[in-house]
Amino acid sequence: MAILANTRPVKAVVLAAGHDDATRDLLLRPLAGPTVIEQTLATVTAVVPAQDVVIVVAEHDTAVREHLGESWNYVVQTVQAGTGDAVRCARFQLAGFDGDVLIAYGDTPLLRAASLRGLLWRHRLKDAQFSLLTAVLADGHDYGRIERDAAGRITEIVEATDLSEATQRITEVNVGAYVADNAILIPELDVMAATGEHRLTELAERLIAQGRQLASYAIVDADEVQGINTDAELRAAADIVLKRLFAPRHAIETGEIAFGTGGWRALIGEGFTIHNVRRLCQAIANEITRTGRERMGVVIGGDRRFLSRESVVAAAEVFAGNGIGVHLLVEDVPTPLVTFAAPHLGTAYSLIFTASHNPPQWNGLKVFRADGSLPLEDETDALTAEANSFSQADVVSIGLDLASAVGLVTEVDLTNPYIDAIERIVDVTVIREAGLRVVVDAMYGTSQLTLGTILSDARVRTEFIHERHNPLFGGRSPAPDPERLSTLIDIVRNSGRRIDLGMATDGDADRIAIIDEQGRYVSTNDLLLLVYWYLHEVRGERGGVVRNLATTHLLDRLADAFGEEHREVPVGFKHITAGMDAIDAVLGGESSGGLTVRGHIKGKDGVFACALVVEMLARTGKTFSQLLETVYAITGRLYQVEHGVPATPDMRVELPRRMASAAPSEVAGYPVCGIDTYDGIKIHLEGGAWALLRFSGTEPVLRMFVEAETPEKADQLIAWLESFASA
Repeated sequence: MAILANTRPVKAVVLAAGHDDATRDLLLRPLAGPTVIEQTLATVTAVVPAQDVVIVVAEHDTAVREHLGESWNYVVQTVQAGTGDAVRCARFQLAGFDGDVLIAYGDTPLLRAASLRGLLWRHRLKDAQFSLLTAVLADGHDYGRIERDAAGRITEIVEATDLSEATQRITEVNVGAYVADNAILIPELDVMAATGEHRLTELAERLIAQGRQLASYAIVDADEVQGINTDAELRAAADIVLKRLFAPRHAIETGEIAFGTGGWRALIGEGFTIHNVRRLCQAIANEITRTGRERMGVVIGGDRRFLSRESVVAAAEVFAGNGIGVHLLVEDVPTPLVTFAAPHLGTAYSLIFTASHNPPQWNGLKVFRADGSLPLEDETDALTAEANSFSQADVVSIGLDLASAVGLVTEVDLTNPYIDAIERIVDVTVIREAGLRVVVDAMYGTSQLTLGTILSDARVRTEFIHERHNPLFGGRSPAPDPERLSTLIDIVRNSGRRIDLGMATDGDADRIAIIDEQGRYVSTNDLLLLVYWYLHEVRGERGGVVRNLATTHLLDRLADAFGEEHREVPVGFKHITAGMDAIDAVLGGESSGGLTVRGHIKGKDGVFACALVVEMLARTGKTFSQLLETVYAITGRLYQVEHGVPATPDMRVELPRRMASAAPSEVAGYPVCGIDTYDGIKIHLEGGAWALLRFSGTEPVLRMFVEAETPEKADQLIAWLESFASA
């Protein structure tokens, strides 16, 4: 909780009595999740401790108290005599308090905590006795107007009912949140009550007339003053809440930790800080302690990004401080090695500091459970809620040197066990006899040591490019997409010697890309299709396949041809592995470049995938393009197009609403068979084609995917999606 330090104490009074049943009912209506009053209290308690908040409720209204529970301090307003009278009802709770009182309305949930902090700071820095929150609005609606003199001092607050033609044009309005010195607050309200004045704006006017020191803080986001007096205004407020949740600035302003589909990722220096690393590790340590798994310990590693090594050390110190043993990986490592580490060593969790394929100014943390799987959403929600509630003082930590000296932290190297695990599945002997030549683009990531060793063991003539340590990743995101693999493609096409395969791994080596023997980029959809065929038909491994909803339906066709089960799951590899367990699938994968097979780790592994593809070429004796034609003869062809555009918060709110209110019966002239909305918006069309709109869980991007029987149809579908998204 970000309470202001080294200042006068503060308490808060939240006015929730309303003036009729309808306004009180609105307080308990959901607002994109929590109720209106809950969101208001969440904002207030971000700056004032909950035990110092007094909630004013109506005498005969028990709904607010029943909804919020008995942990809050309540006072009753017996007569709806105005806002000043409501504050007077808290006189006994404020008696003897030497500090300031923040006054907020229960139906103003859109105020940001930052605005309340700004108001408190301005009140104290100006040594004011009374301060108010203002905003500049092009249309002041029914808000009172702020009149100032030439020096900028407030001279009057004109009520909306008393506006003249001149004051109507004033754009600065009174928002309705105040801070008052408690020494004058109740005494002045008592004097006013004797003369029949009961409103806080009348208190402000009285203090202006007395020449008291007033201050103000102006908010700049008009969304904060959205009123909630009708159902329509409630819907508008809900949209604002959703847009804030989707806005990149949300995490920056609050400093909160938030998990996406692939762990926690944030900009270095903003969301990703050593402070947040410690808070999150304390939450994980608490969960280990609660469940009695302290003796199992944890594994901690990092990749080559800025702050990864420092984060590894900070994390180790927190776990050690909580009496939990740490296996500290001594080198930069790929994510799949850390996925492998937890079940290999029998630890409660394994952690790696990485932002995967995100740009170099990002870092983050991936957490794996004891079996190597990613935690599900309810688990990560609980961890982040606890972590975000901590201050630095809540973190228990001891120095790394001391922790190492007493045996709480031990250095380990799991490179050989990890490689051995892969070589128990991949047939190195078969590869040795093939005499293959490959080029690998490590994208300045962490795959060279592990993948290089495996290929060397298999006697594959291997050339690595972009293998050195460069935390800037050559000035681009370390994502193995076609536009970032031009050097690899050029080498395969123009080296002047036979090259059987080009391969690339992303920054933390859990995703791959393939360049065939002709220098053509192979989509991950085609790679998954071919690997599934190879496992089932050549290696004889029976079982179904699991894919996410953005991945080719040709996998379903192939499974049907084999008489095997297939399953579609939401985006996020944790759903892939859960689906594999459910149907005992032989393969699970996603179109973004990740795959794993039954019997290996419960996570995607680019190092293993590269080795398996090399084995496939060696065992079959065919080129990649020849093998694809073999599979197409079974499944036929579908053509996929993917596109991404920057996603605004408005888009995240409007697109689902437009689709729900006017679902299309056709797309680009093709009849719609059905629409799924469990993860994005997926439109199914006749003939097996489909189109998907989905907001990324790791980046502010709207992703569009289509798959159709012809390239022309795919282009038509993607054009329709682009038009729909930009409308």
